[in-house]
Amino acid sequence: MLALTALAFLSTVSMAQETGPAGTWRDSFGTTMKFSMCGDGTQLCATLLEVQGKSRTPSNLAFVNKQIMQAKAAGANKWKGTVTFDGAKADSTITQVSADQVNIQGCRLMILCQTLSFNRVKN
Repeated sequence: MLALTALAFLSTVSMAQETGPAGTWRDSFGTTMKFSMCGDGTQLCATLLEVQGKSRTPSNLAFVNKQIMQAKAAGANKWKGTVTFDGAKADSTITQVSADQVNIQGCRLMILCQTLSFNRVKN
């Protein structure tokens, strides 16, 4: 009985890890990021893997394969920090709205805000 309980617990932990933000994500334009837990394990970092669409500019291409975001936990499935894009830093809020969708809101000067949705890339 104890073995079955342990197996059920491990399955639950495994499912929780699969639905967390770690992994590869892509927006509707084809821009791709890889999220990973960093710092003390509660922070969320993102590395830019590919830039497509109107964002494919020389200044953004310079950040491919570099960490562009680091954010601290700000609640359940939410992180706040900064993102570097278009050659400038912006305040950002990352919200995991489901197992397969993350929204990133970036704001400059607290009034120029944009939200992009990223979907999990399935292997």
